[in-house]
Amino acid sequence: MNNHIYLLLFCHLSIIAVQAQEEVQKIEPISFSQVTITDNFWKPRIEKVAEVTIPVCIEQTEIKTPRIDNFLKVINKTGEKAEGRFYDDSDVFKALEAIAYSLKNKPNPIIEKKADEWIDIIAAAQLPDGYINTYYTLGGLEASGLEERWTDMSMHEDYNGGHLIEAGVAYYNATGKKKLLDVGIRFADHFASIFGPGKRHWVTGHEELELALVKLFRVTGETKYLQLADWLLLERGHGYGVGYTWADWKDTAYTQDVVPVKQATEITGHAVRAMYLYTGVADVAAQTNDIEYIDAMKTVWEDVVYRNMYITGGIGSSGDNEGFSEDYDLPNAEAYCETCASVGMVFWNQRMSLLTGDSKYMDVLEKSLYNGAADGLSLSGDRFFYGNVLESDGSDNRREWFGTACCPSNIARLISSLGDYIYAQSQDAIWVNLFVGSETNVNMTKTKVAITQLTDYPWNGDVKILVDPVRKSEFEVRVRIPGWVDGQASPGDTYYFLNEMKSKISLTVNGKDTKYEILEGYAVISREWKRGDQIELKLPMTVNRVVANEKVKENLGRVALQRGPLMYCFEGVDNGDQALHIILGDDVEIEATKEEELLEGIVTLNMEAAVVSVSDDGKKVSTESRHLKAIPYYTWNNRGSSEMQVWVPRKVTKVRLTSR
Repeated sequence: MNNHIYLLLFCHLSIIAVQAQEEVQKIEPISFSQVTITDNFWKPRIEKVAEVTIPVCIEQTEIKTPRIDNFLKVINKTGEKAEGRFYDDSDVFKALEAIAYSLKNKPNPIIEKKADEWIDIIAAAQLPDGYINTYYTLGGLEASGLEERWTDMSMHEDYNGGHLIEAGVAYYNATGKKKLLDVGIRFADHFASIFGPGKRHWVTGHEELELALVKLFRVTGETKYLQLADWLLLERGHGYGVGYTWADWKDTAYTQDVVPVKQATEITGHAVRAMYLYTGVADVAAQTNDIEYIDAMKTVWEDVVYRNMYITGGIGSSGDNEGFSEDYDLPNAEAYCETCASVGMVFWNQRMSLLTGDSKYMDVLEKSLYNGAADGLSLSGDRFFYGNVLESDGSDNRREWFGTACCPSNIARLISSLGDYIYAQSQDAIWVNLFVGSETNVNMTKTKVAITQLTDYPWNGDVKILVDPVRKSEFEVRVRIPGWVDGQASPGDTYYFLNEMKSKISLTVNGKDTKYEILEGYAVISREWKRGDQIELKLPMTVNRVVANEKVKENLGRVALQRGPLMYCFEGVDNGDQALHIILGDDVEIEATKEEELLEGIVTLNMEAAVVSVSDDGKKVSTESRHLKAIPYYTWNNRGSSEMQVWVPRKVTKVRLTSR
């Protein structure tokens, strides 16, 4: 595509982008800054992130690693080289973003003062032309200095800048302070002075800037940032990345650069990069109503969810490329399932939900949130999983920190920003997407509406939604009915329930049966609402046996347990130090029990089932019936090292026998 065509395209985009805001973006999320979470499940976790996880991130960023020190070296012109990796600046920015959300949830003047100190340092380290990247400014192991900036697409300059912009937007929204946002704006303007139509080509090596630019567009109203995000998407798949290589960059599938985005039909490469890219694509599509983007995202989403997603909502089975291999290649003990990839699944599925109004995207978001992502953070708030296996011999443990430390700050910012995902609104409807005890206010066309949600979800399925408009008004309330209620373990046919659902939902308004219709997985209640109205939803919390499509070879003859949105696992500490020799026959009765004192209060699944033992010499195999207990997957490895298994054999022939 020559520069003249690019310029024509850009002029056209500048016209439709402004129009699209009214025509296309029909569903908007209610911002975290407008939601107060009171939930018994999530509020303690949000507070733990504020009180423990964020201080850990601060300590690691400022004291135990040289991340902040690199910025100080730039300011003080010490002549020292940057320490650490070329993407380490991003960890500072992600930590600041998590702090921003946390300050709204739990104000802390000491943490806010620390954040302001960091922001002053970052602003002072920005170069006059808007460039900011300590690795290139100081020179590092793979870069001698500023003369090499913007010469290697794989070196995360744009990725770091994207996280800077996201942090600036979040901190401005949470505190009203604009200094970090201004740093992000200057960086974006610097980037735009070099790249774009009629300028240099650029393919982001680790996607992130695309979605950040859309956030910048939304907060500033400057269409040029939306245009730049779209241009970056259009750069992919044309060979522009060739010649700027390190080992992995030569594989264009690794960075989703094989075909133009609008022609994408399958997921490839690095899982986190893919999630950030497709989140950006959905963001741009929402603003421009680009049908080709939307259709491509629907197709790629099906490839991910139908053939390449774990039952926990985790993605990226291969450690070799931190991402995808072949369809249905979903090993359990060797699962990679990076925490950041599950965080990315939350981002992307929220955007797809807003694009389409289809509940299946929120179903997958919920599965990733409660399982694949939640597993990445210990209950104590100070230990982290980088990868999230579905089977362990006891050698897998959360760690205090990582050399590549993207996951700790990423899970911190996700949990702290949970308010972003609970509610949404369109012109005449309020959308209830997640069942989280919370309060918010929604400005509808004719009145302001207070929404209060009361629930003990995910432990039980009773949900009360108080709808309190300032004045009587007609509008819709759309309440998501999870797919698992209708017998769907997950969209597609990779996973399905072995048992049939026997109970149905109950939905009433003010204690009486009410008229509603199901549209795209939402119960749509349309009526004139008045002060004090109350919706009551009762979801059946059946224990479901999940089995996998026979194409998932790893899970042939095996079963997993699901209750509500939660996946369960067997951990050795509850089961005589054995979790890998359990047999869960189809006729075993399972009882759900609330245990307030265990793992901060959980519902466990209890049963009498067989356990296989092998003699030390390997010559004798025996089975015995034992009382066994399964716990929510996200809670495992919080009581020391132990065996763990999600997918359990249904028959003795499927047990992988080892002596003990």
